Amino acid sequence: MRDSEQLRVTGLTGVELSLPIAGPGTRSYAFVIDWHIRVLVALSWLLLARLSLMGFGLVGAGHGYRGAFALLGALPALLLYLLYHPVLELLMHGRTPGKRIAGVRLVTQRGGLPGAGAILMRNVFRLLDAMPFAYLVGLTSCMINAQHLRIGDMAAGTVLVLDTSPSAHSLARLPALVDHSKLDPNVIELLSELLERWPALAVEHRDALARALLARADPAAAPALDAASDTELHARLRAVLPAAA
Repeated sequence: MRDSEQLRVTGLTGVELSLPIAGPGTRSYAFVIDWHIRVLVALSWLLLARLSLMGFGLVGAGHGYRGAFALLGALPALLLYLLYHPVLELLMHGRTPGKRIAGVRLVTQRGGLPGAGAILMRNVFRLLDAMPFAYLVGLTSCMINAQHLRIGDMAAGTVLVLDTSPSAHSLARLPALVDHSKLDPNVIELLSELLERWPALAVEHRDALARALLARADPAAAPALDAASDTELHARLRAVLPAAA
């Protein structure tokens, strides 16, 4: 379910989560920061390549210099410029330096972290969003679309949300939990969401979920869970995911 300012999704524990959607102004702010960064990185590479070729005495060497500069300078700089967004959005789990400074994060329509396919699709459509100049198509789409989506977001099924809400922080925490745990990622997501939504759930509901998830995380502990109190179950969850406490 979505409205004009919130992305609302039903979490794995059955509780509705609300993620505030970033507007055109915030999106533009993040993009301008990223644009300056990738231009500076690309230009720095070009300068470094030229200085390196000068060191080898190739400057002014006609076709040999032009060919070497195209291969070692222009091509890598172009790749740095074009791959900046997809590579960093994948490595930084839906963010780039500009998005981080602006306080936004990329998520799927269901509130999860986008995969490589969605990120690639979103960035391929930058070519259309950037037309005819200054991202006019993408900016217009964001302004007239109720969810502030550019064409790339529509194609990839992604949304840019503010990274300041508790739900967004929960999403941001999951990759680190997966990296530092031997548990199944699905179990980690469920445990993390259950901890976050603990006060909002009925005692019977949360205790039943806690027993099921703790038993799945550690089958050997299952017999002792039946007699565990609500407080004890909560403490066990925090012990399994200390980073989420």
